[in-house]
Amino acid sequence: MAQRNQRTIRREVTSQGIGFVTGADLHLRFRPAPPNHGIVFQRIDLPGQPLIPARLENLIPRSRRTGIAANGASVELVEHVLAALAGLQIDNCLVQVDGPEMPGFDGSCRPVVQCLLDGDIEEQPALRPVFTVGEAQQLSADDGSLIKAQPSTQPGLTISYLLDYGPRSPIWPQSYTVNVTPETFILEIAFARTFVLESEVAALQAQGIGKRSTARDLLIFGSHGVVDNKLRANDECARHKLLDCIGDFALCGCDIDGYFHAWRTGHRQNHEIIRKVRDSALLSADGKAA
Repeated sequence: MAQRNQRTIRREVTSQGIGFVTGADLHLRFRPAPPNHGIVFQRIDLPGQPLIPARLENLIPRSRRTGIAANGASVELVEHVLAALAGLQIDNCLVQVDGPEMPGFDGSCRPVVQCLLDGDIEEQPALRPVFTVGEAQQLSADDGSLIKAQPSTQPGLTISYLLDYGPRSPIWPQSYTVNVTPETFILEIAFARTFVLESEVAALQAQGIGKRSTARDLLIFGSHGVVDNKLRANDECARHKLLDCIGDFALCGCDIDGYFHAWRTGHRQNHEIIRKVRDSALLSADGKAA
């Protein structure tokens, strides 16, 4: 995979929405950043306005979402914003927020993509780092989840996701594969919304999660299908899992040349496999491993 030039947005753009986790009213500002800056979140609501670089080293344990922390501050639910930035190949950006999480929007990252495109993406003189998956890596668990990485037969990042929760799940088996480019991301992935089972909603709200969210803000699956909403694609759930992978993989801070295949996995497995692959690639680059 040939290196490309890094990219940022030409001008500042803003957005707003409600947080899925806390229910807070949130305001976002995406600002241009210089080469090699990376994606950095900033909590402008806190004293000193601490910076939180979007890096694997800053991950914090969270269930059903991705959170990062640095400099005494944290920010939650970053995966959809990271997916939008990575999908559009925006490498350098300061993301300012006045609360503890990213807005949930409509459960997808399409509103973020539309906002960022208004910022007018531009190339920068520095090259974007790339690591190549040089050998097969795999992670599996007792619940049947599995994710593996291997060298790809085509340039760039290709991800395939198989979603199958078994015959008793109201979500039917489905799969999707994408070679990630700005064009394929915009057309095939960005619109896909997060989803949850109706049987899980009460337990999540009892934890304080999603109290201001309704069935119109994401996909809720009941025993007879989607509740008070309509699918944008029959395989929308598998596509959203790919969206999550793209956002989580972006924490490595570089382009990826390789093929990933996942079964029934979530954020934790995404973080683990990309860390495993990145560390292997770094070792190989240093000449310490084959």
